[in-house]
Amino acid sequence: MYLSKIELKHFRNYKNEKIKLNPHMNIFIGNNAQGKTNILESVYVLALTKSHRYGVENNLIHKDFESCIIKGTIKDNNQIKDLEIRFDKQKKKFMVDKKEIYKVSEYISNMKIIMFCPDDLDIIKGSPQIRRNLMNIQLSQLFISYIQYLNEYNKILKSRNEYLKIMATNHYTDHRYLEILDEKLCDRAIKIYQYREKYLNFINQKICNIFEKITSISGLHIIYENNIDLSDYSEDEIRIKFHNKLSNNIKREIMQGTTLYGPHRDDFVFYIDQNNMRLYGSQGQQRMAIVAFKLAEIELFKEMLGTSPILLLDDIFSELDISTRKKLIQFIPDDIQTIITTTDLKNIQKKIVEKAKIFIVDSGNITEKVE
Repeated sequence: MYLSKIELKHFRNYKNEKIKLNPHMNIFIGNNAQGKTNILESVYVLALTKSHRYGVENNLIHKDFESCIIKGTIKDNNQIKDLEIRFDKQKKKFMVDKKEIYKVSEYISNMKIIMFCPDDLDIIKGSPQIRRNLMNIQLSQLFISYIQYLNEYNKILKSRNEYLKIMATNHYTDHRYLEILDEKLCDRAIKIYQYREKYLNFINQKICNIFEKITSISGLHIIYENNIDLSDYSEDEIRIKFHNKLSNNIKREIMQGTTLYGPHRDDFVFYIDQNNMRLYGSQGQQRMAIVAFKLAEIELFKEMLGTSPILLLDDIFSELDISTRKKLIQFIPDDIQTIITTTDLKNIQKKIVEKAKIFIVDSGNITEKVE
């Protein structure tokens, strides 16, 4: 899979840009604050309908305009698809081959991406919400049904939390409506647990070997932390365990007005042998663990979908030593489209630069470098 061209209209600091991309390696070079990361962000938004950055989505729209458009053409095996996403101050609109798509789950199945960016250290150092969001994004790209289960779960969860607050305020003792919600919540929760466990199990099959080859350190693995022991239990048994967890803690949940157990409380933790990397790993080791994690994801996408994701690398080479850069490049398949941003081509190996299509970014203007 690769993005053959992308068009930006009123996006961030770009008024009107059309870019034809190389199926393999593309490098955007420029000083800081010129709009390099905005290019990667536009690809991310085109794929997933929202930015990887935090903040109000209205910031995606150029300050001089009321709306923005991102268009792109995807080529996957022998199929060609035209994607389009439009933002204005109130809503988003998604198009595939000029036909409007109303469900996000159907739209994001069209384009697969994996992104490396400087903020990725938060995957280890940040809150569990960051790691849950990462799982949700990647699993939504892999399985259309996952985002459907997740959306349904979140709606039921919202209703359950609202009812818990009502029970606490009005001293309700009738739990019949809550029991109906619990049955529905359990059904969706089990599916989410199973997808997440499958995803992290695959990562664990790959990540240790990749990390060791990059750092010469063995023993990296991930532990999935959830409310229910999933190992060696049938779906019915897991449903009973989860339902019992809710039932046994209902008094606490009513007092706190919130659901204390379920996939919305999940987490996963990076370990080297028995040592939690958040507590005992150096910043360099943490960074390499994230690199190994995402390289493992590339293999996951290829094995499960039969196609390569598009790889977005936001100025990460400047933060790696020469030896690590070389090892990282060895793990990036030749057949994968890669889009890199950098402030200096010296940060990137010469043999990569020689094969790449290079773009100069300057104050929201993009020009292709011609030898």
